[in-house]
Amino acid sequence: MGKMFGTDGVRGVANKDLTPELAMKIGRYGAHVLARGRAGSRIVVGRDTRISGDMLEAALISGICSVGVDVLRVGILPTPAVAHLTRELGASGGVVISASHNPVEDNGIKYFGPSGFKLPDSAEDEIEELVKDSAPVPSPRGAGVGRCVDVSDAGDRYVRFLKEAAPVDLAGLTVVVDCANGAAYKVAPRVLEELGARVVPIFNRPDGLNINKGCGSTHLGGLREKVVKLRADLGLAFDGDADRMLAVDADGRMVDGDQIMVICARHLKSRGELDRNTVVATVMSNMGLHLALRESGINVLETKVGDRYVLEECLQSGATFGGEQSGHIIFLKHSTTGDGLLTALKLLSAVRDQGKTLAELAAQMERLPQILENVRVKDKNEVMAHPLLADAIRYAEEKLAGQGRVLVRPSGTEPLVRVMAEGRDPAALQGLVEELVSLVKKLA
Repeated sequence: MGKMFGTDGVRGVANKDLTPELAMKIGRYGAHVLARGRAGSRIVVGRDTRISGDMLEAALISGICSVGVDVLRVGILPTPAVAHLTRELGASGGVVISASHNPVEDNGIKYFGPSGFKLPDSAEDEIEELVKDSAPVPSPRGAGVGRCVDVSDAGDRYVRFLKEAAPVDLAGLTVVVDCANGAAYKVAPRVLEELGARVVPIFNRPDGLNINKGCGSTHLGGLREKVVKLRADLGLAFDGDADRMLAVDADGRMVDGDQIMVICARHLKSRGELDRNTVVATVMSNMGLHLALRESGINVLETKVGDRYVLEECLQSGATFGGEQSGHIIFLKHSTTGDGLLTALKLLSAVRDQGKTLAELAAQMERLPQILENVRVKDKNEVMAHPLLADAIRYAEEKLAGQGRVLVRPSGTEPLVRVMAEGRDPAALQGLVEELVSLVKKLA
């Protein structure tokens, strides 16, 4: 894969790394690669609530239209909604402008192919080479220039899809919903209300600057407080583009992606809907997930961190369910990417069908102590390749003596090295993480 496209599209500081000029080129050459000169080609464009979204959307759309491809603009909607609408509207591709859970200064551009799946590395590499070379591509004139058409019922289409994929009756349930001041601020409360829940939305007033700020799936404090204060049944938290979701139970305790996967996997199996009797998880998943699923007779396949790797393993193995501890979960029978709203509805379906509280279902998995620290570095690849780090990791694993594990890996989307240790002795884990973090900082 080239350097411009990371594990989740192109990301950077808006108007610095990701400039309007670059966005225009990504739009122009991305549309050229996806449309291949086919007449009547269309590309779906959506975005989150960041202030830089207007700027980058205008530039991206200009680039797409410049090669004679029409744009179907769906406005502010979750990333998985763009993937779904790309398929439903029969477009040649889709593109979302978002940096997910990153701070407001960042933004990103991610393409989907006509089937709603993320583009393969080969297509991203082709786009990148064209961008770098400013390669000549057709520039039609007059009637050949692309148009931009607003899809006025885009939100309605996505809500209808969600209700058909998870037709659960939520009457009598009180749910607090943290919208992260992001892309789900309208559709998340709406779909839950239409399914009968009493919804209390929070962080649902985006102003362009407050996306993910002290809220959403990476900051659960506000959600916890609201759930406990209102004595709600549970709370749901999305990230900025709503492709992931975490929950809290009635007592404000976090229910993370691993616990959600255990709950949903067992529910799917009970309904005969867990294909290959398999769950795909990443190396970051807690050991407790493996133990709980093994106890249920469910197989686990492990991948590198990143939803694209979960998806690749699902497609290769025939499994249709998997995800990450972060709450990025894929129900492949319904969606081609992680979908926070769909995950929420599937989780609520398990709660309703089994007649248990979220706390009772979450208790099916013992979450072993896991300590994670992120270290900001200049060159994550250089740090990861240093032999001193490899020696330190081996030493830490030897100290755990098979009673835990150590994982040090680079972030796929940020200049970070993530240091994690897991086992039954929190004090020992903390000491190991501190030693490794200190070394990473010296090597940075």
